[in-house]
Order: sequence, then C-alpha cells, then structure tokens
Amino acid sequence: MANAERSGRPTEAFGATAVGGNRARLRVACLGLWLIVAALAARQVSVVLGSPRGERLTDLETWVGPNGVLHVTGSLYDSTRFTGTPFGGLVLKPLTRAAEQALGWGWTFGTLLLVVALGMVAARALPQPVGRRTALLAAPVAIGLLMLSLPVRNTLWLGQTSIIPVLLVLLGCFAAHGQRTSGLLIGVAAALQPTLLLFAPLLWLTGRRRAALCTGVTFAACTALAWAAMPHDSHTYWVHHMAGAGLGGRADDLGNQSLHGALLRLGLNGPLEAALFLTLGAAVAASALRRAVRYFGDGQLLLAVAVTGCAAIVVSPAAWQHQLLWVLLAVVGRAGRRASDRYVWPVAVVLVMTLPARMLLPDMPSLDPLRTNLVLLAALAAATAVPFLSRTSPYYQSPIPTEYAPTTPARFRHIPLVPFLRRVLTRPNLLLELLLIRVTYAAYSQVRLAATGGSISAGRAEAEENGRQILGLERALRLDIEHWANHTVVRIDWLRNFSDFYYESFHFAAPLTVLALLYWRRPADYRWARSALGLATLLALVGFWLYPLAPPRLMPTLGYIDTVHGVQDFSQPDYGTLTALTNQYAAMPSLHFGWSLWCGVVIAVLARQWWIKALGTLHPLFTGSAIVVTANHWVLDAVGGALAVGAGFGLVYVLTGPRTSTADPHRASRAAKASTGRSTSSV
Repeated sequence: MANAERSGRPTEAFGATAVGGNRARLRVACLGLWLIVAALAARQVSVVLGSPRGERLTDLETWVGPNGVLHVTGSLYDSTRFTGTPFGGLVLKPLTRAAEQALGWGWTFGTLLLVVALGMVAARALPQPVGRRTALLAAPVAIGLLMLSLPVRNTLWLGQTSIIPVLLVLLGCFAAHGQRTSGLLIGVAAALQPTLLLFAPLLWLTGRRRAALCTGVTFAACTALAWAAMPHDSHTYWVHHMAGAGLGGRADDLGNQSLHGALLRLGLNGPLEAALFLTLGAAVAASALRRAVRYFGDGQLLLAVAVTGCAAIVVSPAAWQHQLLWVLLAVVGRAGRRASDRYVWPVAVVLVMTLPARMLLPDMPSLDPLRTNLVLLAALAAATAVPFLSRTSPYYQSPIPTEYAPTTPARFRHIPLVPFLRRVLTRPNLLLELLLIRVTYAAYSQVRLAATGGSISAGRAEAEENGRQILGLERALRLDIEHWANHTVVRIDWLRNFSDFYYESFHFAAPLTVLALLYWRRPADYRWARSALGLATLLALVGFWLYPLAPPRLMPTLGYIDTVHGVQDFSQPDYGTLTALTNQYAAMPSLHFGWSLWCGVVIAVLARQWWIKALGTLHPLFTGSAIVVTANHWVLDAVGGALAVGAGFGLVYVLTGPRTSTADPHRASRAAKASTGRSTSSV
C-alpha cells in the first residue's frame, strides 16, 4: 500500500516490470550468445577453407584421392592414415561422387551442422527441472564450447567423422523413440568406434535390456557385414592392429590419449604392457559403469553417458584428439560442497579441452608425465575419481554460500562501478587459482612474444628507434644515468654480482611468495592484491604491443655492457639464442620494477611490523637499481612500470571499491544497520 500511495502504481506493476525486465535481459543475453556462436563458426570455416589445399582436410583427402578409401582397390590399411573401422570404410565407399563434390565447403558446413545438433541434444538432456535462464542459454553455451574445443577444431581441420558416433549415442539415449531404435543408433556408433560398445552394459544395468541386446546385435551385424565384404581389411584392423592401434600414427605418439598410449610412453611394452593395459582397463570400465549406473538412477543421464564415454577413451587402444569429445560432456557434473569450489571442475575441463597442454603446465621435464597425458587424466578422473554430487544432496542446488564482507562506503558516489564484485572473505579454491594463474601467464608470454610480429627481428628497427627516443627524452630531463651506472658497477665485482643475482632471482620469487602468504594468511586481501597485479600486467601488455622498445644492452654503438647475459652478437638478426626465450623488446613498461613495486605496496599496506614494511620498500629500490646498472632497462621504463601498477590498484578501487579493512568499521556497521532497517520497514 505504501508503494502504491507514493508512486500511483500498484506493487504488482513493479513485479511485472521486474519480470519483464529479466525476460528482456535474458533474450538479449541469448541473442548475444548466438551471435558469438555464429562468429566462432565463421572463424572455423575461414581458418579451414582459407588454408592451402594440401594442409587442410588431410584425412578427407586420403579418402577421396586417387588412391584413397573411396577409390582404392586393395586394402584400406595399406596406408595407416585411415583410422576408421572396416565398417566405416564400407559405408564410405559408395559415397565416392557425393564425397568428392562435398569436399571443402559442403563437408565443413556439414560438420558444423553436426556440432550444432550435438549441442542442442546435450542442452536438452540436462537434468530436469531447469530454470528459464538455463533453458534459454544452455544450447548456445554448449555449441560455443564445442566450437572452441580442440576435438571439434581438429575434426574440422582434418575432415574427420568422429562427431558422428558421439551424436549417434546421444540421439540413442535422449531422442530415440523405443528401445530398439536406441540400441540401433548406439550399435552403429559402436561399429564406427568399437569402444563405444561399453554403452551396452550401461543400458543393460539400467534396465534397458532390449536396447542393450539391440546394440550388441547391430554392432555384430555391421562388423560381420564388413568382414564378409572386406575380410582382409577386417583381419588387419581387428587382429593385426588390435582394433585400430597404430593407425593414424605410432601408438605411443602424444596424440594417443588412451591408457595404452600412456603406458607405451612410460617405456612399457610387450606382454607386460598388454597385461597391465587389460587389467587397468577392466578396472576403469567396471568403476565407470558402477558410477554411471548410480548417476542414471539419480536422474543425471547426461552425466552417466559422459562418464561412460570417458571410460571408452581410457580403454581404447588408440584415442586421437578428434575422438576425445566425451571429456567435454563431463562438464555437466557438479562437484564441491562450497560455492567457491563449484567452478573448479567445469573450468578445469574447459581449459583442458580448449587449450594446448603446454599452456596449462610449464615445459619442465619433471612435469612431462602430466603434461603429455593431460586429457587422459581428465577422462580418467571423470570416469573414476571426481565426486560428483547426487541430486538428492542438499549441496546440489544450494552449496555452502561464500562469506562476504559488509559493503564498504567509498569516497565517490559511483564507486564501485561493478557492485556485484563484493569483497569475499574466504580464500578462493587453490586448484582453480593455480589454473587461472598458469593460463594467464601463458597468455601473457604469448602476447609478449607476439608484440613484434611473432619474432624478435620483426620489430628490431622500430624498437631501436624507440630506444633512441627514450634516451633523447632522458637527456632532456637529465635522467640519462644508465651508461654511468652500468660502467661504474662493472668495475666493482661484488656489486656487479649482487646486481646480477638480484635481477635474475627475485623477479618471480618475490611476487609468488607474497601471493602465497596472502592466500594463506589474508584471503580477502589476496583477492585485492591479485586483481591489482593482474590488471597492471594487462596494461603492461598493451604497452609492449604499442611501443616495442630496445633496452640499453641491445642498443648497438652505445657501449652498454650486458652484465647478466654476456656479450651480444649484434651482427645476428635475432642476437643469438637468448631472444628465443622471450621478447627482448618488451621493455616499456618494466614489469621487473612494476612487480617489485607491487610487492612493496602490498607489504607496506598489509604488514603489521614496521621492519617488515621497511623491507618491503627496499625491494623495489634494489630492483630499480638492478635493472638500470645491468643495462636491462631505461630509467623511464621503471616510471612506466610504476604507472602501470598505480593504474592497477586504481582500477581495482574503481571497480570494486575500497578494501574492507580500510573502511571505518563504525560507518560500515551503521550502513549495514540502516540497510536492515529499510528492509524491515518495507516488509
């Protein structure tokens, strides 16, 4: 009544307006997502069809070429490039003319339509009931993730048919009318990819026994038909190559993300490897089926299908990249009781399935077993280990909520600009944080290297010209102390050694140490500091891109001495192997100084003891001196780094407001009580 008296409109009108506004925003979001999907599809088509003829659709070329599958008079497997089953070759052979005419545009667009159909079926298979937002956004999100995934991109690039078995299984599980039709579709999928026969026991154990029998009969009939038509090829595939092992490449190749390939890469071979593979494969299959049956009974049929598909990847003799789509479907599983843990599994799956392994794990020999088997480990985790929540769990719909600090008033009316970025008191999930930090650093390294056109020599002339500009500006400002400082330190051995050590040792160690301590002791402040560091680094990348700059040590004829890396061979376009590590012209702004200044600011603000604050302020001072005396940066580079860090802290303040601990607790308490009072009075 009070609302009606003040505005002249009834309360219901406000509710209707709010509902209408939410629907409009949902429609806009849905339209935006579909536009993104269309852009991704256009990008994939342009990348594939814009490549030279001999470099794209190479697998499809082998099928329709002069001696390809569709024309060959001998064995399909005279060349190991054909990786399909004999039944797949039998299906392809009658399509000679159609396949040749569809090569290129038709085949690529047909594959895109299959991807769209797969995403639509997966979106409709989500456990019911689903909200309006999920119903509208699930399909474009699913199709977008599929477009970005490495298996789909690899399938489009090679001209493979590996999407068809996945789509047939999903159609058999979620769209087919009747158990016979369901079993027929899954049986044909298994005839194209034999390890999908693992779905037959899933159907049997979940009470769909007629579908399970039909799956087995269809698989046997298709395989027998191919054996009768092509006995030599069938013997080659099923006996000599052990259901496809070694086709498309060596079985121990990094592209084979199956348990068999991993054991071979670990150095096992012969009867011992075969016995271990069969034993572990049987254990994985049994565990995965037990979990899948449980999820099926819980109403999570899509998750049950994804778990079974992941097990099929693990137990397959050969699972190439274009056959690994089942792992992405496992993203529908919910794991974690806390809200902050809920995103760990889906983010990890999306990263593993969309980014190269070298971006997720550093190139270190000790991490080779993990990096080379990353997709296999994700499939193995989904099939046997990840504790997906049951729909009957109280945490399935309502995880333990995140603790937020009370809203802190800012000095300016429009701050924070993003009100929903509230101050979180609990620490973020460590695995998710490590994943995001690693991916961010890998992207930073790639952008830094590409800032001069993808090679160091591409921007050499521009970087040296910019170096002369910086030196001229410093001379005008009377800041050109680099040459004097460099040659002075070179004469003092202990000072030179200390400067070189400090330059090389603390650039990464200090920020990582500060982040680790904040994560453990001050989780709320960790988010504030981490965000400021990330924004400062992002701004620095813009500087690297727009203004490539040669440091003093890479300026010919100026007489600087590179105390850290040694004498440079200026006659070489890339100055030797040193520049193969990173972009040596990414000097403005200096992140060596910027990150050290970030450490100093964070320590000075958060430390309680005065002597710790003093040590924190010494770190940027020592770093600034080291980068100048070693001839790795100009003085103005340090100024640029300071500006980037200052802008990073400023953006965090503008976007999220002041830190909780800096606000007046009495003001915050009064604001919270006032807000509670207003809520009570309106009720």
